[in-house]
Amino acid sequence: MRTQQTTAPAIEISQLTKSYGAARALDGVDISVPEGSVFGFLGPNGAGKTTTLRIMTGLADPSSGSVRIFGRDVRDPETRRSIGFLPDVPGFYPWMNAREFLRFAGGLFGLTGRVLDDRVDVLLRLAGLEDVKTRVGGYSRGMKQRLGVAQALINAPRLLLLDEPTSALDPIGRKEVLEMISSLRGRTTVFFSTHILADVERVCDTVAILDKGRVLTQASIDDLKARYGAHRLMLEVDKDPSGFAEELRMKPWVSAVDIQADGTMALTLSDLSQAQTEIPTLLVQRGLALKRFEGGEVGLEEVFVDLVKGGAR
Repeated sequence: MRTQQTTAPAIEISQLTKSYGAARALDGVDISVPEGSVFGFLGPNGAGKTTTLRIMTGLADPSSGSVRIFGRDVRDPETRRSIGFLPDVPGFYPWMNAREFLRFAGGLFGLTGRVLDDRVDVLLRLAGLEDVKTRVGGYSRGMKQRLGVAQALINAPRLLLLDEPTSALDPIGRKEVLEMISSLRGRTTVFFSTHILADVERVCDTVAILDKGRVLTQASIDDLKARYGAHRLMLEVDKDPSGFAEELRMKPWVSAVDIQADGTMALTLSDLSQAQTEIPTLLVQRGLALKRFEGGEVGLEEVFVDLVKGGAR
């Protein structure tokens, strides 16, 4: 179930710019993030995602524009108390175990006594590390990332900022971290910056796509697919599909044809009705029998590529 926005935005970014000399890293960024959602901040490497996060955490100043978090300016010290942050390459003290590290992080926020003990216990369970006694230096990358998310939650933030939290993980580590992020939905607003589209499609409610410092679009994943996604057809014939695939690639209503290992052709279409009209005629002309002709789901990856290539808003 997708989270619906019923309260004021957790994050409101308006006309945000950041320049480094003549280079403009951010160019009029506008983003609104619903409170309680898991929000995907998508873009290719170099799009300006990390620059945006640095401004949101107070590590960099904007050239112009504004960032408001829960209605307060990001430069307000009270705002920063409501934020947890996991950078793309988090640092750990390798000689500590998970409990020691979380207690250390909590102490930096002034947590002590029973409050600190209880919070550490809850976060260790959330991260799946409550029974791990190994020192952090012996952790896998996935374990370190889960500990990093737990550390970012030690101050009970209303907003959790994650910069590429799954980029260097193996499939098991990625699954574990994504499950941890998904479990926060409705309890903490999560701003999830990444270039890994499958991760966003799995856990996020709404996304913004950034390219060359500009937001191309912001919408729910379902709306993005419906609004920008091309149609997809899966087509299988009774003979070698190579010649027919080449003929289809020449049609103006065909964006791409991909022949899969089993001989099925995956067609990405700009005009579904035209394809449904012309493909049967083409099959008859080539003497091909149709074995499969059905629709397929358009993924976020196709939408992302189309938007970035076209620069559409």
